[in-house]
Amino acid sequence: MILKFISAIVTRVFFIILSLIGIWRVTKVKNDDLFWFLIFLNVPVVVEMIINLKRKGKDFRGFSPAILLFLITIVPSIWILELHHQENRNNEPQCMKFHSWEDVKNMINSNGSHHNQSGGRVVSSVCPDDWILGLHQALLILLILGKWVLPLGGGITRDELSQLLLIFVGTAADILEFSTETLSDVKENSPELVYIILAVWSWSMLQFPPHLAVVSPDEDAGDASDSLLSRRSTDIWVITESLLIQDGPFLVVRLTVLIYYQLFHLMLLFFTFKNFLVVILNLYRLGVICYDYRKGSKNNSY
Repeated sequence: MILKFISAIVTRVFFIILSLIGIWRVTKVKNDDLFWFLIFLNVPVVVEMIINLKRKGKDFRGFSPAILLFLITIVPSIWILELHHQENRNNEPQCMKFHSWEDVKNMINSNGSHHNQSGGRVVSSVCPDDWILGLHQALLILLILGKWVLPLGGGITRDELSQLLLIFVGTAADILEFSTETLSDVKENSPELVYIILAVWSWSMLQFPPHLAVVSPDEDAGDASDSLLSRRSTDIWVITESLLIQDGPFLVVRLTVLIYYQLFHLMLLFFTFKNFLVVILNLYRLGVICYDYRKGSKNNSY
């Protein structure tokens, strides 16, 4: 019981810390302390934590409010930083890059040689694209670790949780590639494309709060007269999630970049084909599920 309470508190504390780091970075980049009001987005996280502790630390079945509220606290900061970077990337001052171990050593040496320079100022001098990439990576890592550490909700087993975490690792890698690589392709005269990419990225993050991909009734225990949705709810949810939340929207955006904005490179072409292949395979799997269900219904009717 004590371990559940500790896990519930520590996880949400890390959520809040990353949110505060993002807000601090926004105030530095925009040079406006009014952005500190974004801190109030963390109030629902604290309220949810209190409610969760009264429920003995257990999460809800099929959904994690803590994950959703965490996204609400950090996504606005990433939006602001991304938009500011896209608008000012040609006017940004010289900065510290993190492209090699040598760059890391130079930053450490710079921090040590400037005794009168605060650590926060040195960290602020890191290049904006590295800062944004770090926030993206930290966000996805915390989402996965949060799912792992948060006390399980009713009806979720450790085996189901392990399946969910493996799915999320692959999902996080795809989302990180989409947000960073696709945004790097944006030209100066395409600000509307930045909004489209960020909107699709935000939409794709909504697949983390639910854990319906593994939470479902026993498909083998259902009656023969049960509907397709009740018998194969897990498979249908996974397919729907891919088509409508991740691979489908990613494919549309990448095709738009290739065809409408006429941007091209081999990695963009590869990931476009990858999304297309996943969409086709999911549609094929959906067809197989429907065919097997209809075939089984006909056999049971005789």
